[in-house]
Amino acid sequence: MSADISFLDLFLQASLLVKLVMLILLGMSVVSWAMIIKRSKVLSQATKDSNAFEDRFWSGADLSQIYQDVKKRKDELAGAEEIFYSGFTEFLRLRKSNSDSPAFIMEGTGRSMRVAVAREVDELETNLPFLATVGSISPYIGLFGTVWGIMHAFIALGEVKQATLAMVAPGIAEALIATAMGLFAAIPAVMAYNRLSNKVSKLEHNYATFSEEFHSILHRQAMAGREQ
Repeated sequence: MSADISFLDLFLQASLLVKLVMLILLGMSVVSWAMIIKRSKVLSQATKDSNAFEDRFWSGADLSQIYQDVKKRKDELAGAEEIFYSGFTEFLRLRKSNSDSPAFIMEGTGRSMRVAVAREVDELETNLPFLATVGSISPYIGLFGTVWGIMHAFIALGEVKQATLAMVAPGIAEALIATAMGLFAAIPAVMAYNRLSNKVSKLEHNYATFSEEFHSILHRQAMAGREQ
C-alpha cells in the first residue's frame, strides 16, 4: 500500500457493504448538521423573542393593550406571546359567563396556558430526537462496517498461500474508515443534542415561570371583578 493513498481510494477499494455503510453515515452526518444549524437559529430566536416580550409585559403596559396588539398577529405567535394570548383569551371568555366563580375561571385559564407551554416545548424539541438517535447508533453502524470489512479482508487473505501485512493492510484500513465516519457523525450530534436540550430546558423553565406569574396577575383581576 502506498503511503499517499487517499480516503477516496480507500472508499473505492472497500466492499459494497462497507461503501453502503459509509454513505449512510455520511448522509446522517449531513442531515444532522443541517438540523443542528436550523435548531440553533430557532432556539436563539425563541430566546430573543421571549426576552423581548417579557420586557414589554413587565414594563407596566396595559394588559388589554398588549392583548389587542398580540391578537393582530395571532397566526404568527410563538413562545411567551402564544402563552399570554392563550391564557388571556381563555380568561376573558370564561369571565364573561362565570364572573362570580374565580376558581373556575382560573382553573380553565391555567389549563389553557399549560397546554400552550407543552405545545411550545414540543415545537422547540423538533429534530432533537433525531440527533439523539444519530449520536447513539452511528458508532455501531460504523463498527458493523469495520467488522464486515476486516472479515472480508481476512477471508481474502486466507485464499492466498503466502500472506503479508501489505496484503491485509489496505482492507483493514478501508474497514476502519467506517468506524471513523461513525464517530465523525456521532460526536457532533451528541454535543449538539446536549447543548440544544439545555437551551430547550431553559426556555421551558422561562415559559413555565411566566405562565405562573401571569396566572397570579389574572387571579387578582378575577378576584377584584368578583368583589365589584
